[in-house]
Amino acid sequence: MTIYSQSQASVLADLYRQFSQAPGTVEPQWQAFFGDLDAEAKAIIEKLNGGAANGAAAPSAAGSVDVGDAGVRAATLDSIRALMLIRAYRVRGHLEANLDPLGLKPLEPHPELDPKSYGFTEEDMDRPIFIDNVLGLETASLRKIVEVVRATYCGTIGVEFMHIQDPAQKAWIQERIESIRNQPDFTVNGKRAILERLTAAETFEQFLNKKYTGTKRFGLDGGESMIPALEQILKRGGQLGLKEVVIGMPHRGRLNVLANFLGKPFSAIFSEFEGGAAHPEDVGGSGDVKYHLGTSSDREFDGNVIHLSLTANPSHLEAVNPVVVGKVRAKQEQGKYKDRSEVMALLMHGDAAFAGQGLVPETLDLSELKGYRIGGTIHFIVNNQIGFTTNPVNSRSGPYCSDVAKIIQAPIFHVNGDDPEAVTHVARIATEFRQSFNKDVIIDMFCYRRFGHNEGDEPAFTQPMMYKAIAKHPTARQVYGQKLVGESTFTQAEVDGLVEQWTERLEQDFQAAKSYKPNKADWLEGVWSGLDAARGYDPRRGKTAVETPTLQEVGLSLTKVPVDFKLNRKIARQLDAKRKMIESGEGIDWATAEALAFGTLLVEGHPVRLSGQDSNRGTFSQRHAAFIDQETEATYKPLSHIREEQARLEIVDSPLSELAVLGFEYGFSLAEPRALVMWEAQFGDFVNGAQIIIDQFIASGESKWLRMSGVVMLLPHGYEGQGPEHSSARIERFLQLCGEDNLQVVNCTTPANYFHALRRQLHREFRKPLIVFTPKSLLRHKRCVSKLDDFGPGSCFHRVLYDDDLPSAKKDAKQVVICSGKIYYDLLEEREKRGVKDVHFLRLEQLYPFPADALTQELEPYKHCDLVWCQEEPRNMGPWAFVSTFIEEVAEEIGFKTPRPRYAGRHSAASPATGSHKRHVNEQAALIDDALTLGKKAVGRIQSRKAAMEEREKKSKGQAAE
Repeated sequence: MTIYSQSQASVLADLYRQFSQAPGTVEPQWQAFFGDLDAEAKAIIEKLNGGAANGAAAPSAAGSVDVGDAGVRAATLDSIRALMLIRAYRVRGHLEANLDPLGLKPLEPHPELDPKSYGFTEEDMDRPIFIDNVLGLETASLRKIVEVVRATYCGTIGVEFMHIQDPAQKAWIQERIESIRNQPDFTVNGKRAILERLTAAETFEQFLNKKYTGTKRFGLDGGESMIPALEQILKRGGQLGLKEVVIGMPHRGRLNVLANFLGKPFSAIFSEFEGGAAHPEDVGGSGDVKYHLGTSSDREFDGNVIHLSLTANPSHLEAVNPVVVGKVRAKQEQGKYKDRSEVMALLMHGDAAFAGQGLVPETLDLSELKGYRIGGTIHFIVNNQIGFTTNPVNSRSGPYCSDVAKIIQAPIFHVNGDDPEAVTHVARIATEFRQSFNKDVIIDMFCYRRFGHNEGDEPAFTQPMMYKAIAKHPTARQVYGQKLVGESTFTQAEVDGLVEQWTERLEQDFQAAKSYKPNKADWLEGVWSGLDAARGYDPRRGKTAVETPTLQEVGLSLTKVPVDFKLNRKIARQLDAKRKMIESGEGIDWATAEALAFGTLLVEGHPVRLSGQDSNRGTFSQRHAAFIDQETEATYKPLSHIREEQARLEIVDSPLSELAVLGFEYGFSLAEPRALVMWEAQFGDFVNGAQIIIDQFIASGESKWLRMSGVVMLLPHGYEGQGPEHSSARIERFLQLCGEDNLQVVNCTTPANYFHALRRQLHREFRKPLIVFTPKSLLRHKRCVSKLDDFGPGSCFHRVLYDDDLPSAKKDAKQVVICSGKIYYDLLEEREKRGVKDVHFLRLEQLYPFPADALTQELEPYKHCDLVWCQEEPRNMGPWAFVSTFIEEVAEEIGFKTPRPRYAGRHSAASPATGSHKRHVNEQAALIDDALTLGKKAVGRIQSRKAAMEEREKKSKGQAAE
């Protein structure tokens, strides 16, 4: 008996439920049948039967069927096998999709997509099979089923979504594409818009190629379908509530995006090709090449205005990703928008970079973390199928460049770039998915580069077969135009007419470019209005002092805990000590000073954001910004409860990343100048992992792109015998980057000075990145404390600090030791221990901008003395190479007999520090002794001491070996 109806499914449900509960109660042939099914097949049975197999009551029709009938089992088996085949297409169909416009590699049939793999024969193809409305088909022949799944999953769109664990997301995609067979359906007007955008993109590239033949521009040639797809993201996004998009992209196609998507005037771009500046000459800055620049604009679709901003970025591929994400987070938290669906990140990528750059998975990892979540990013990969000259087989291990996105279970839409309707179609679906689920989504557009890596390359050197195919291949516009003419949507004359119109417009703008002058720089607008460029090198302290009652209010709030909150006993003792600090106004340590800076800014209305590894507790268990209930692990952050009306505080424990997290915070600072935005390294040494963001954005962003940032980097630094990777934050590298007033570098020795350094970030009319070399041992050093008066009225940041208690009159001094940071306390203790009276100290609290005026004032009374620079770091590291020339110039101007300072510190080394604690102690003692010893003879003595120490170590090792 063969039954193709719901009763068959009911029989299966009833039997499978019975088998699941008691296998021995069903007939042997059904036991064998169910026992051989894998987990996926069992899930299909349950879905097929509406959950009846999980215990729901079986339909009454089941009882009227002979369950032992071989026909029923055969028909049921057909249904299961057909459903397994359908599922295989959902999982693997993309492997047989028509994705490559060039057709360079023939598609290899996948066995799981072959009906034969499921026991079907050619004779079975036309037999009706019950599939319970799957694919919208109640009963269909296998031939029809295969036709439908191939149309849905193996056309010019390949979809990967079955790796997603969230049932709702997976079901949404399945329904969205299967209900329409994943086929684009555009109106005539929609097709006209796609053709017009394709024509604009192609004509622009061809015009540039004609006017500036061989000039490097990293054109979009071959990937023009991206332009109408981007427009669709805005159009559909606007309908779904999108108000603003922050864009990041590589250099390939950037000029086209600037012109045809963001609306930058063609005449401005042509002017830059002719050597014109992107900004008015009086603005200053070094500028950058035209395919690194950003801009902003407003676009309107269907009455919805969407603000666009393209973030400037360097050639370092994917470096802009976390910067864009951070900007979006800042915009979402400014209160202008009601939820995360209104502001979105749009990131464009190259295929080789998406697969190869570690910053991609780092940024993807941020997407679902509470402290970094932005409600999803749309990633658009322009898949050139090559990276510079490297073929995919040599640039990634997986089949797709997008495979890395599976770590966050993002859906991936692969699409053929020569089918602009399909590209635009998946852009629409991706936008709907992002707006529906606030999750990242990937569009992987397969295309090609028509002119190689850039227009001056000869790509046939390395890919002759590919470029033979490209030379014969029509453009995407030509392919699409022929399709539209073939389906009688447009005439050939209409298609060609669009090219003529765009060429004429470009020619007009080209002529206008000869007299084009930028009338303003697009900075210091919007949230940046009211700020200005930094002027000169004056102290620029800002008004950072705080009234004493406010300091006490903030300080005491740090010690309050909710009723019934089970606080850790050790932290309770710390809070008692902190309360005494505030009440007495004495002994305020580093962590308390920092909290006072945060809290006073918060009550003034400035948001405070700090992220880094273990930032809530603090690497050195010093901060405890979040209290953890010892029984429930509930969290309480006292700084969030100073007043009812205060700004937002975010202190975030970051993932184990430096590069992406620092990039995120830099991006946040670009969009929110009213907030104190900080990144903290677990140890300063680990800042190496973020070097690209430091070099390409933080140090040079204002000069290259006119983009200010007030981001603060907190880098624990100090030589305490903890080895090469826990000593140096590489002061020398930051100082080497300093120029044109681009950074502030401080190495404070008092909690109060740190407090003022943080507060002045927001109490001046400009913004500059601040690098703070924070302490480790000084966090609990009994002498590294400040009075509450040092934070109160009349106080400020001091770039140079003198001795708190001079050992003698300045006229009686014979040597002045200039230093920075922790070494000051080591010198101070040793001077007191020895009873030295004729050596005085000066502390450079700010290393850059170099405080020449303040140092001149402090050194003036000491021009009869010898000068020494003392540092813990090796001679080829630390500040010595940077500050020595400045100190010499100041001393020479004052009239020092010997203006060149003498060096006291470790000798040059390859490693930042020794791994031997004993050797560290000996080195530290030697350099302090050298700094406190009068006269140049000490230079030779320290070297001989080191040689003697090394000789003793050799003898000791030899004796141990014997």
